[in-house]
Amino acid sequence: MATPTALLTPPVPAPALRAAARTVAATKIYGSNGTRVTALDEVTVEIPAARFTAVMGPSGSGKSTLLHSLAGLDRLTSGQVLLGDVELGSLDDRRLTILRRERIGFVFQSFNLLPTLDAWENITLPSRLARTKVDAEWVDQVVRVVGLTDRLGHRPSELSGGQQQRVAVARALSTRPEVVFADEPTGNLDSRSGGEILGFLRHAVDELATTIVMVTHDAGAAAHADAVLFLADGRIVDRLEQPSVDAIHDRMKTLGR
Repeated sequence: MATPTALLTPPVPAPALRAAARTVAATKIYGSNGTRVTALDEVTVEIPAARFTAVMGPSGSGKSTLLHSLAGLDRLTSGQVLLGDVELGSLDDRRLTILRRERIGFVFQSFNLLPTLDAWENITLPSRLARTKVDAEWVDQVVRVVGLTDRLGHRPSELSGGQQQRVAVARALSTRPEVVFADEPTGNLDSRSGGEILGFLRHAVDELATTIVMVTHDAGAAAHADAVLFLADGRIVDRLEQPSVDAIHDRMKTLGR
């Protein structure tokens, strides 16, 4: 399916070098004594606004921990995580929940759709949970970007896996979040559906000025990003701008894969 090219509003470019999110000496340790594991080891990184950043690394490298820490789903042992100018470690659980609901979008490998709701209801669920008015014009625009205009009345059981993940992407974008975090968003999809989802994420960056951070093990998926961060042993060991599949494979070989 072709990705739409005409939208209601033109893309809004982000200011040069503005960071949508960042970490400062982020450290995450699990366990203690003989079971102690350092998942993140003093990671300092900036996620530029209105760009698509992929995160890669061998199993156990800390990439999912970094994503979850940036998204406020996991608290650090030490260091800082900032969304814009808000330091997440300074927020109590209630305020952190509100921030995630209002300023962050999530797309996971499992679609996490409510089976009793149709596609439109699933997409607009975050606004209803927050008891805020649905921005119908914006949601209509997002729906066109992800190609769901003719499927809004269907429940998840009536949608293909690719269509369900498109609903999840639209839901993540529906509240105009500052950052969308995607954890292996194509992991449960066939190659065609996965390619469509990656195209929609790329389109959201280029046409809607969305900031996306995606963890993936797939070089083909990472090649849709503007840059790839490579982790090993809880540290960022490399960064690749304007990545190609071949260049990503070459970098991954140096990390022991």
